[in-house]
Amino acid sequence: MHNPLTLLSGISGTSRRHTRTQVISFLAGLAVWCTAGVYAIGVRAATPDTAPPELKTLLSNIDEAANRQDIEAVMQFYSKNVSHADGLTYENMRKALSDLWQRYPQLNYRTELQSWQIDGNGIVAETVTVIAGSEKLQDREMSLKATLRSRQRYENQKIVRQEILAERTQITSGEKPPTVKVQLPDQIRAGQEYNFDAIVEEPLGSSLLIGTALEESIKAESYFNPSIVKLEPLPAGGLFKTGRAPAASDPRWISAVLVHKDGMTLITERLKIVGAGGVTK
Repeated sequence: MHNPLTLLSGISGTSRRHTRTQVISFLAGLAVWCTAGVYAIGVRAATPDTAPPELKTLLSNIDEAANRQDIEAVMQFYSKNVSHADGLTYENMRKALSDLWQRYPQLNYRTELQSWQIDGNGIVAETVTVIAGSEKLQDREMSLKATLRSRQRYENQKIVRQEILAERTQITSGEKPPTVKVQLPDQIRAGQEYNFDAIVEEPLGSSLLIGTALEESIKAESYFNPSIVKLEPLPAGGLFKTGRAPAASDPRWISAVLVHKDGMTLITERLKIVGAGGVTK
């Protein structure tokens, strides 16, 4: 569930339009659910091995519903008034998921519980979801892999709030897409300068490398509005950019697009922006 995740589609010269597969991110919230108070463990986060069998079974069942792309089964785990840190609502989450599955009809979901705890009349859980699949786009196949870490709050058997803590999405195409190593901090202070490097690990020889870096604000409309990116020659074997975080604590999607004659790689990571008082642990 782009900007998993940003998805490139349609090539015109050095410009590519990309649409969002970051809708993947909200599916990470389907990781766990449990009735508040059924398994009281206090206020400290508990490890996955302490989770009751019912919770583990539920995790498996939710993955199965997502894997068979059953939209009704998936959305029944969300409150109609769900609050999402990215500004998504119940209805546009549903639309985003439907759009994603139309693009990628054979996605595979695998979710692991990281920690959980009782919190008042609800349960707060952190999970990691790995999503993988491919799509046919004109005459080429696009492969997607996304890893998302999220935190959910559950009340009355529904997810009432979700926050994506970290995410990384990679989309590739071609016979030998570039192997790219990305260097980006997990989070920085508001207004702080940061470096973003995306380095192609294979020797390029005489091959031409083109690409670009993209920074996007994370908000509900960003999941649906396509962007235009212009690819430029990259003489140094990768992207080496310096950016500055916004003054407000608004997260960003930072993307790198790298293309050579044998394929394309697009990587998007979430950059968390914290208050000016300091970086949280």
